[in-house]
Amino acid sequence: MLKSIIETIYMLFLSMLIASLIGIPLGISMSVSKKGGIKENLVYHKIVDILIINITRSIPFIILIVLLIPLSRFLVGKSYGTTAFIIPLAIATAPFISRIIESSLNEVDKGLIEMGISIGAKPKDIILKILIPEAMPSIINGLTLTLISLVSYIAMAGVVGGGGLGNEAIIKGYQRGNKEIMYVATIYIVVIVQIIQYFGTKIVKKIEKKRGK
Repeated sequence: MLKSIIETIYMLFLSMLIASLIGIPLGISMSVSKKGGIKENLVYHKIVDILIINITRSIPFIILIVLLIPLSRFLVGKSYGTTAFIIPLAIATAPFISRIIESSLNEVDKGLIEMGISIGAKPKDIILKILIPEAMPSIINGLTLTLISLVSYIAMAGVVGGGGLGNEAIIKGYQRGNKEIMYVATIYIVVIVQIIQYFGTKIVKKIEKKRGK
């Protein structure tokens, strides 16, 4: 069981890291390129919105796993196991992160952005010093929910060769008639989700408390 817990945590944080490296820049670019954005580019915005984010989000995860088998095999050398499944996990998660970033940045008070523009701040400075800091509580909340959803994806991946607690609960537990393993694995999944939620909430409260001072 310890091995499965480690595999789950490994897939969770590495796939989240890769998804963030893809999704955060995409989300920022979507926010600033929208109509009326600080770097308006409606053609780019529409292409990324439809062809990259919406289409990828529309593909069920179990189908995405199959579609990305050639890519996983090319990058990792095999199409099964924890490392191979990080590829579809990251690609499935990245569009959700980009939407979270985009929505969070869009909620920032336009007056703050206009103030930055009026004092001659460059777009990069507006993004890094106004948009992201102001949107941080919303971003953290969104990323926390994404991590929790990613735990569900990982459990699903375990059923089709990804390992982790999903494999323990379904393959070794349910399918082999060992209910004890199934229940224990499920409890560990619930514990991981609760830990993620706890720290996500704590970080948001800390940011908000700091702002209150």
